[in-house]
Amino acid sequence: MRPKVAVLFKMKSKPVEELRKYADVEFILYPDVDELKERIGEFDAVILSPLNPFPREVIERADRLRVISCHSAGYDHVDVKAATERGIYVTKVSGVLSEAVAEFAVGLTIALLRKIAYSDRFIRAGKWDSHRTIWGGFKGIETVYGKKVGILGMGAIGKAIARRMKAMGTEILYWSRSRKPDIEEEVNARYLPLDDVLRESDIVILALPALPETYHIINAERLKLLEGKYLVNIGRGTLVDEKALVEAIEEGKLKGYASDVFENEPIQEHELFKHEWETVLTPHYAGLSKEAMEDMGFQAVKNLLAILRGEVPDTLVNREVVEICPPEKVRML
Repeated sequence: MRPKVAVLFKMKSKPVEELRKYADVEFILYPDVDELKERIGEFDAVILSPLNPFPREVIERADRLRVISCHSAGYDHVDVKAATERGIYVTKVSGVLSEAVAEFAVGLTIALLRKIAYSDRFIRAGKWDSHRTIWGGFKGIETVYGKKVGILGMGAIGKAIARRMKAMGTEILYWSRSRKPDIEEEVNARYLPLDDVLRESDIVILALPALPETYHIINAERLKLLEGKYLVNIGRGTLVDEKALVEAIEEGKLKGYASDVFENEPIQEHELFKHEWETVLTPHYAGLSKEAMEDMGFQAVKNLLAILRGEVPDTLVNREVVEICPPEKVRML
């Protein structure tokens, strides 16, 4: 019998075509938790995006489910503990989004320092009345060139950011949970304790995952170390204490903040909205390039099929599940 797979979002067509060669596929687009609870018992595997919460109450109804394949590098939208307890394999994609997100991080940084987003709003609002206005009001903008860039998190995305920033004539400092000799040699990156990176950098870029130990890693105390500096977040919204952040901006202590992520998403109102000169804000789409989405889809499919073939891919999140439910018991292909 062919496996039955649920896809919970609008996935690119080519990866779906590949999946259909081996499994019966049904789309249930962006279901709420109640609908998932009703339907999840029908499926052997599921592919989901970060827009698809997958809590314990759904997993406990997943009597047939063998694989949860995340169409993302993050997996905080899945109750991994509950999945592990039930012998369900959880996978993520890895490396696919690195170049797209790194490119976006550099774009945010340039837009923040050079006031590109602000200037676009300025000219559309009909405020460009003379060159004197520009020379008077914009002369305080800064270049990225020549700055010290501190990167928190030196995984695949952090490394891709470091390469781009080095090419722009910056000095790279970094903190990560482990040292990365390869990037130190490649771009002459300098490893420092976390607080020292904040002290010494002109620009700090957050490229960390959402973990208990990274929650509000940028808090009120650490924002004091960022006085007169710029902060860019392309990791997760929970990395930053937004209440303390707003206070730092309002008090003129943080020079600027650019972010693609927020503590609570989506947002329609936010205290940051009124600080147009000091901020660049985007709606969590750093990885949304056509090329990256297709590549990510193929990897999500590859991960799912590997599990159903009794294999254990490197992208398995909950490796302890192998002891609870050995691969041969999961195998369907």
